[in-house]
Amino acid sequence: MLYFIEQCLNGVQLGMLLFLLAAGLTLIFGIMDLVNLAHGSLYMIGAYFAATFAALTGSFIAGALLALLATLLVGMAVEVIAMRRLYGRDHLDHVLGTFGLLLFFNELVRLIWGPAGMLTAVEVLPGVYYPLYRLVIILSTLVVALLLYLLVMRTRIGMLIRAGASNREMVGALGVNIKLLYTLVFGLGAALAGFAGLMQAPILTVQIGMGENILILAFVVIIIGGIGSIRGAFVASIFVGLIDTVGRAFLPDLLRLFLSTNAASSAGPAISSMLIYMLMAAILVFRPEGLFPASNK
Repeated sequence: MLYFIEQCLNGVQLGMLLFLLAAGLTLIFGIMDLVNLAHGSLYMIGAYFAATFAALTGSFIAGALLALLATLLVGMAVEVIAMRRLYGRDHLDHVLGTFGLLLFFNELVRLIWGPAGMLTAVEVLPGVYYPLYRLVIILSTLVVALLLYLLVMRTRIGMLIRAGASNREMVGALGVNIKLLYTLVFGLGAALAGFAGLMQAPILTVQIGMGENILILAFVVIIIGGIGSIRGAFVASIFVGLIDTVGRAFLPDLLRLFLSTNAASSAGPAISSMLIYMLMAAILVFRPEGLFPASNK
């Protein structure tokens, strides 16, 4: 029973990281109508910044704060330099352009940090070790989710964000600086991705391309929850995290009743991943707009 509870918490922790990525993608797509395949690169950049600044300062907290600020600035620079050229184009151009950025960031990281991954210390706070650190991830992400809700729903900037998502031309006609709004939104999305990366850095090896696989799950979360819906992204991320983690933990043992040990060990994680995409397919068939359509966000 204790093992089951631990795996459920691990699933929630994975879901929290997926929510950070999916929330950033949702903001960017909902406001700018931009498909951003380079979002996983910002996750990777945040992890590298955290590992580097933590080593320089000797404090994970200081390194995390500096990494968050650095990723925010990188995201705003990317929007000004590259993303503005993609507005108004079709989604195929978005995919091609942001895929090029993904390759660019992979090579940039290779030039700056080298091809080998970076290891970070398991002890990130005084007396806080894994798996207690996973609880830190869950609680800190819940705080970020609450702050994001307050920002979007209870502030003037949030009002402009929601208005820009509904009718950007009218918002621009009322005198709002749309370019600045887009830069701030993209920077916020980058900061959320960077936060996910820096929180994951002490658990995994920080390496090139680390954001690509988790980005796929983030897109699945958006489809299940509803494109443009922050609440949908939160709920769907918990579902996906639990299905993936609990499935990988218990399916191999269940399959050993029918298959050999090697076959069960290989089939368990594969079936766990399949269940996520089967859930997405079922949502697309029975509720194509997602669990929480953007109109209800």
